[in-house]
Amino acid sequence: MVVPKVLGQAPKKIIVEHSDFADVNQVEIPDAFLLTGNVRVNHDGVVLTCNKAYYFQKENYIKAFGNVQLVQGDTLFLNSKYAEYSGNVKKAFATGDAVMSSPEATLVTDTINFDRNTQEVFYKTKGTITNLQNTLVSKSGKYFVPQKKFQFLTEVTITNPTYVIKSNHLDYYSNSGHSYLLGPSTITSKANYIYTEKGFYDTKRNKAHFLNKSYIKYNDRVIRGDSLYYDRTKEFASASRNVKITDSINRGIIKGHYAEMYKKKDSLFVTKRAVAINFVENDSVYIHGKKLMVTGKEGNRIIRAFNNVRFFKKDMSGKCDSIHSSSKIALTKLIGKPILWNGQSQITGDIMHLIGNNTTQKLDSLKVLNNTFLVSKDTLGTGYNQIKGQNLLGKFEEGKLHDVDIIKNTEVIYYMRNDAQELIGINKNKSSKINILFNKNEVDEITFFKQVDGDLFPEKDLPENDRKLKGFIWRADERILSKNDIFPPEENEDNEKIAKQAKAQKDKKNVPMKVRKETLDYDKKKK
Repeated sequence: MVVPKVLGQAPKKIIVEHSDFADVNQVEIPDAFLLTGNVRVNHDGVVLTCNKAYYFQKENYIKAFGNVQLVQGDTLFLNSKYAEYSGNVKKAFATGDAVMSSPEATLVTDTINFDRNTQEVFYKTKGTITNLQNTLVSKSGKYFVPQKKFQFLTEVTITNPTYVIKSNHLDYYSNSGHSYLLGPSTITSKANYIYTEKGFYDTKRNKAHFLNKSYIKYNDRVIRGDSLYYDRTKEFASASRNVKITDSINRGIIKGHYAEMYKKKDSLFVTKRAVAINFVENDSVYIHGKKLMVTGKEGNRIIRAFNNVRFFKKDMSGKCDSIHSSSKIALTKLIGKPILWNGQSQITGDIMHLIGNNTTQKLDSLKVLNNTFLVSKDTLGTGYNQIKGQNLLGKFEEGKLHDVDIIKNTEVIYYMRNDAQELIGINKNKSSKINILFNKNEVDEITFFKQVDGDLFPEKDLPENDRKLKGFIWRADERILSKNDIFPPEENEDNEKIAKQAKAQKDKKNVPMKVRKETLDYDKKKK
């Protein structure tokens, strides 16, 4: 059985629709017609006009000179000083002040190639594209006619009245103004500087979504995250997974797994394993709350932490319901059942204030208001040293609590030892005021003032039930011993889930379309 050969459809011939003059010059241009004056030819829906043309009928090929224009429907116009077109392969070449225009954009370059089979336009000389308010300049590029998409694989710059985008791999859709950044890219404006290695930017609506090592840099802050959303009009940014916000002026860092920042309002919100890290006296203070808020301009900035707040600093840690810290007055309030561990001492009260010195930028003093209770374990025995009063006033030196005054209705139970650390007796008394000096974060000296009422009891003469003051609770099992302890167990479990989700997201393919979908979904969510 002989299978007949299937022949492809023969190429359509170029049709000369008009020419003022036509001539044949076998000497100058063998096998070609010379067409001059208002030349117009047609080939399979494409119309070419020019001042002069050589038409090679056998090759189905034309060379055009002077005011050349190639038109495909109402979607593409190609103008140049010189052009060549092959009807057999349906490819065009234009050079000399070449301009490609469409309803959405205009490309100006030296040389343009157009493949009608694939509907692709490409150029390898410096080109300038104008589209709405955007001007794109690149060394080379490609335009996909059906998708109205420009693709750049070398240096490209998009200049807008508000910002400048630079990238080595960018896909730009001229009808929608959508840009996909698929390599190391930057977006620079007066408001901020953005770096990304994979992202989406809607140049019409000024909304963006960035992945892969992306960050937004402001004058005083840098925000990073596995996924960043940005609305330039509102000056709003949000970040998800492994969020890190660096405050270069205040030497602080805030971390979490979700953050929102309104630049115009000087407002920052962080949640999901949120922690604020502040640098004080060459030491780091870690503050955790289910929610962290930072508001106010530089010099009048306020940090708030809410719900089960826990903090850690070398030689000091604590817990409370919420924290309110003001940089203007250098005051940090511990509100709601506060407890502070300083060295080996446990301090509680209704309200605690940590006060700094704005001049030296150092921790200066401590205030505990109402129901003050200071407890430490006896160094060698099983008993507890206890000091109780209404208020506590303490002073710090080199970041460590140096001395405190406990005033009004003070009570003491203290295990007295000599230089050989032998127990002398148990001091139990009352007074109007007590002063305590600390040495290496341990009680070194106690002084009683006015109306002292009590005695030093031998250990055998003071019953066990008389060795604890009313309200005594030893909470050593709650103590925060490291920066990792500031997170409760349930948040550590949530962190593991977030890490798995981040890995799954990283493994997904077709990221550009995912970026666009997530951005549009976010818009719907915000509405």
